[in-house]
Amino acid sequence: MPKDSFGREIDYLRISLIDACNLRCVYCMPEHARFALLKDLLTAAQIESVARAAVSVGYRKFRLTGGEPTLRPDLVEIVERLAAVKGVGDLAMTTNAVTLPKLAHRLKQAGLKRVNVHLDSLDPQNLRQQMRWGSLEDIWAGIMAAEEAGLTPIKLNAVVAAGFNESDVVDLARLTIDRNWHVRFIELMPLGTGECAQLSIQRYVSNIETRRRIELALGPLMELSPTTLADESRNYRLANTRGIIGFISPVSAPYCGNCNRMRLTADGKFHLCLLNDDELDVKAALMNGGGQEKVAQILLKAVALKPTGHRLLQGRSTTERLMHQLGG
Repeated sequence: MPKDSFGREIDYLRISLIDACNLRCVYCMPEHARFALLKDLLTAAQIESVARAAVSVGYRKFRLTGGEPTLRPDLVEIVERLAAVKGVGDLAMTTNAVTLPKLAHRLKQAGLKRVNVHLDSLDPQNLRQQMRWGSLEDIWAGIMAAEEAGLTPIKLNAVVAAGFNESDVVDLARLTIDRNWHVRFIELMPLGTGECAQLSIQRYVSNIETRRRIELALGPLMELSPTTLADESRNYRLANTRGIIGFISPVSAPYCGNCNRMRLTADGKFHLCLLNDDELDVKAALMNGGGQEKVAQILLKAVALKPTGHRLLQGRSTTERLMHQLGG
């Protein structure tokens, strides 16, 4: 298993399949964003090659992200290819769930294990304000389809933004009372430049405040022991409930010291840290006939160069890419 220069074991690859999305969340992308052409993205075969190289050096956990990964017309093929790679211990996907009623069973049969679903509010009007083109009805139908198909345990990710959904966190947390779901609240992170980055700064809500709001309404949260130190979520449970409430707090409680992630962008770059711009090109090697050994060399170099953490407190973040171009 590869270790970076700070002794962290890096065994988790997040693979962005596409930068396009069928929603326009206010902190993620402009409403009139421009996206890469499909022909400029890594092919299913190239993604498989990267996964095989990653497994060869010790990677075991893989997640498909976007943009919205279900917009890839060859998504089922990609899942089948990755699930067939010996050594892929966990294969999951992050999605807005809009297209899951049509895809969930096919993805499960192809080898996908589980999904994380982005859902910022249970209030239809607030959801449309924050997720713009999103519909609570459509997303909820996707969640139900995922659960029926066995893409479990279901995890819901809610990004909290002041003036949009900070008052909705209680209703989201309440879902864990009767459902064996993991509802996680995520602090805004300023990525890129322009309106999205500015909104992330101006609308930031600390998870300290989000937790306080939940406990005032629903009672004390009992902290759970982490199953792995690399889990970015600090997890809790309300008394006598089925599900879990988590807090992902990159600003108020950074977890960089236990990071185990590397990111592959849809256009074929290893992105060393979510909140830094450093990248290494792997697509060029693939296009020039580089095989598994060459890709593995580039990946190990990326691991060696991985920074110790972000520099948000110094006012520095990534400027070259927005969230939808990185996959979170």
